[in-house]
Amino acid sequence: MCALFAATYPERTSALMMCGSYPVRCRTGDYRWGPTMQEHDQFIELVRAQWGGPVGLEARMPSMAHDENFRQWWTRYLTHSASPGAAATLLKMNAQIDVRHVLPAIRVPCLIMHRTGDRTFPVEGARYMAERIAGARYVEFSGEDHLPWVGEQDTVVDEIAEFLTGTRHGPESDRLLATVMFTDIVGSTERAAALGDRNWRNLLESYYALARRQLGLWRGKEIDTAGDGFFARFDGPARAVRCARGIGHEAKSLGVEIRAGLHTGEVEVIGDKVGGIAVHIGARIASCAAPGQVLVSSTVKDLVAGSGILFEDRGMHVLKGVPGEWRLFLAG
Repeated sequence: MCALFAATYPERTSALMMCGSYPVRCRTGDYRWGPTMQEHDQFIELVRAQWGGPVGLEARMPSMAHDENFRQWWTRYLTHSASPGAAATLLKMNAQIDVRHVLPAIRVPCLIMHRTGDRTFPVEGARYMAERIAGARYVEFSGEDHLPWVGEQDTVVDEIAEFLTGTRHGPESDRLLATVMFTDIVGSTERAAALGDRNWRNLLESYYALARRQLGLWRGKEIDTAGDGFFARFDGPARAVRCARGIGHEAKSLGVEIRAGLHTGEVEVIGDKVGGIAVHIGARIASCAAPGQVLVSSTVKDLVAGSGILFEDRGMHVLKGVPGEWRLFLAG
């Protein structure tokens, strides 16, 4: 969440610091560090079974694992924070997080710290992030404890103090992370010909009005309209998906169907407009959507993990003018 905030709101972020963090919770085909999903599921079952005791202490703070007072405190900390069911749900949500797409868009001063022997999150994950965040300062400490406030915490605090007091670079607020949404009316040319100019214009005005209501509801920002197209950006991908679905649902009351495409990426802010490759990708995804569909890129799907939005894999697509193949998903 810190990484996502820093990329989305660079003008509100003086610095980003992460200690013992990771870009992906579980091992995937192209990310080799961390537990497998099966191992993570086994740990979730362990949490359910051992909640009410110092579960996870040996891995997260091995230097304190045999301190009885600390074991009792850790147990109270866990049980006062959540029920076993809530803890298991949170762990399942964390397993779906993937912020690899966000890292190149971070433009604020960034400090990444990690202990080389961290038993919970392998140090390779921190190195992975540091390599992909432009200008990031990366510091490794010795030790096996995961949480920064045990072990040599003074070293961590000193590193943070030096980083904050010695950095004077402001954020590059002309580039930020955003979710772009494109919608258009299906069969608009035929519909306009059938209705005539005046009736078609009235229909468009009604459509734009309902689209703007949804935009206000989900805190989006209108960028442009062209013909029957609607272009907006959001600072949260989940709200963008829900806005697109809301527009599609309300448009049916006008007797029209829309298609929508969404993508999250780094955009260039040009006055009240935005540009960049992410905008082109969003427009191309919209052109791939069938009537009534809201199609999103894998970036959007990864970033809304835990939101309750369901997706259906629609395979790989070639987007005109965009390099490579892109996996698209249908938002349910």
